Amino acid sequence: MYPGPTIYAREDDTVVVKVSNLTPYNISIHLHGVRQRLTCWFDGPAYITQCPIQAGQSFKYRFTLLNQRGTLFWHAHISWLRATVHGPLIIYPKQGVGYPFQPPVEEHVIILGEYWLRDVQGLERHVKESGGGPPGSDAYTLNGLLGPLHNCSRDDVYTINVKKGKNYLLRIINAALNMEHFFMVANHTMTVVETDGEYTKPFKTTFLMLTPGQTYNVLIKADQSIGKYFMAMAPYMPAKNAPFLKKTSYGILRYASHTVKVDKLARKSHMKTSMTPLEPIIPNVNDTVSVQAFSDQVKRLNPNHQWSPVDVPLRIDKTLFFTIGLNVSAPTHLTLICQGPNGGIFAASVNNVTFRRPMVSLLNAYYNNLQGYYSTDFPDKPEKMYDFVNGAPNNISVDTQPAIGTQVSILEHGWAVQVIFQDTGTVGTEKHPIHLHGFSFYLLGTGLGNYNSSTALLNLYDPPYRNTVGVPVGRWAVIRFRADNPGMWFMHCHLEVHTTWGLSMAFLGKNRKGKMQNLPPPPPDLPLC
Repeated sequence: MYPGPTIYAREDDTVVVKVSNLTPYNISIHLHGVRQRLTCWFDGPAYITQCPIQAGQSFKYRFTLLNQRGTLFWHAHISWLRATVHGPLIIYPKQGVGYPFQPPVEEHVIILGEYWLRDVQGLERHVKESGGGPPGSDAYTLNGLLGPLHNCSRDDVYTINVKKGKNYLLRIINAALNMEHFFMVANHTMTVVETDGEYTKPFKTTFLMLTPGQTYNVLIKADQSIGKYFMAMAPYMPAKNAPFLKKTSYGILRYASHTVKVDKLARKSHMKTSMTPLEPIIPNVNDTVSVQAFSDQVKRLNPNHQWSPVDVPLRIDKTLFFTIGLNVSAPTHLTLICQGPNGGIFAASVNNVTFRRPMVSLLNAYYNNLQGYYSTDFPDKPEKMYDFVNGAPNNISVDTQPAIGTQVSILEHGWAVQVIFQDTGTVGTEKHPIHLHGFSFYLLGTGLGNYNSSTALLNLYDPPYRNTVGVPVGRWAVIRFRADNPGMWFMHCHLEVHTTWGLSMAFLGKNRKGKMQNLPPPPPDLPLC
């Protein structure tokens, strides 16, 4: 199936997902956005919390959706298999508990994807061996369908049938591999009511911009003339000189006639509308100003509402300053010319450290006290301070080549942690969707240029509660969370090529002696490396 099957559950349900690997590849599954309270063994990133499931083997993921409801998704978390191995995870409120908005007459899941005609495993190998960047994909998909702009798929169009005057809930997921996307419906306004599985203060918008890993729930009212309206999925690409598919994929919102008694004049007036769908106004491919204005509108629901998350931590135990971005490494052999900038090799880093994947599961190494697989000295801040956004162009002669290592950052149980993400322009500024496993976090604010604590404006009243933050182009973002979930938790860019290049790290959340404070032992069927 493409996309894969939908998992349906309710808040506080315990879920068991058996994954049988019938492919020739190693594979693992991540339940994206599930906080995995005391179930770190089932989080899924390969070589972080588990060894992958080998060909012909199976593994049962077991977890409880404690105090979670909304739209999330699951996906492969090894290599680039996420491109085609993913599906929705829909968590309804508890039985008898309603939504904090008017119930819709219907709900529809729309999962945005990115498709290549070539084998993505081979594509990943080519990218790593060449030292250069990936080519653009061959198509964008809505629920696996390409829409009418591709010659091979003019009849393969995802369609939603609606009745005039009714309200509908769209659950929209960006499962694309390397691209951020706009989503909009021609002539219709959407009301955002949820992001990343957390209710938000409702606000109206004509478009969404979703980074890979983000989800949005929107209400849409069928309040237009009877006919067809395109639902558009279009690329957002703020990075310069990066190749990508400059094409829009369409689905259709189709109105059903509200009455059988339609006179001939009405038939003629609706004929053109019913035959030719109206097209939406799509933002420019690099319209960062509009994207930032949209993102700034996302606020959490009233703190007094029963669905609001825990209070924002005000006293901080640990502050981390993480620079994120691309680098260029020199070729490993003097005669080698690679396809990165200036004949070098593309890399990516956090605090100028490129993450090296270990050969065993980090969580297993920690739990069994295996030595030599990782160190606990991940830097709290960059080794060198400079003009991160505008300075230090990386052309190999400038000393900004990254260190390479498997380092983790230690978090004591219960610490209130603040992380400042700083986008860098070492190779070029771009938006980085950073996903944190094991926790949701408060996004307190973003700002232009280099972070300055004396001038930064942070929202401590109603910041959104998220699991993936799009760190803006040439800007900073500040998040806070409480480290109350023991285990080994991956943090990485959700542009898969950037994770391949090393834009990732891991947190080690320590145990404490107390109820719900100690990681249980591994399950007996945990895969072996």
